[in-house]
Amino acid sequence: MSAELNMEHMLDEAIQSLRKTGVRITPQRQAVLKFLIESNSHPTADEIYKALSPQFSNMSVATVYNNLKVFKDSGLVKELTYGDAASRYDFETDNHYHVICSECGKITDFHYPRLDEVEHIAQHITSFAVTHHRMEIYGVCPECLNKKGNRN
Repeated sequence: MSAELNMEHMLDEAIQSLRKTGVRITPQRQAVLKFLIESNSHPTADEIYKALSPQFSNMSVATVYNNLKVFKDSGLVKELTYGDAASRYDFETDNHYHVICSECGKITDFHYPRLDEVEHIAQHITSFAVTHHRMEIYGVCPECLNKKGNRN
């Protein structure tokens, strides 16, 4: 399946999922959802607003936040909070990890299934009823490394 068809399929599934829970599908809601599916950058609400507002003159930042809350509450997106920075949103909700650039804030997904064992081990050792975990890895992305190299 081509990437474009896969994204359309993901959008259709997300819309059907929202409809099943009684959520009305507005053009703005569909646009925000499509933007999240197509984005690999883990955008903030402001970034989504800036990208979509030229198409929707009646869209506000509050509209974007409200839609993100609906998507988050329905389990379609994850809200990523790192330090004092604005929340970022990720359409990919399965277990995966993030590498974060300490220079520009870029977030890149990576999958490492063996880390999923950590919840089971933590529960076994501590007797906690473990519900989830989060791991963040920080470094400098290739683009920022290149910029640093070009300054010298």
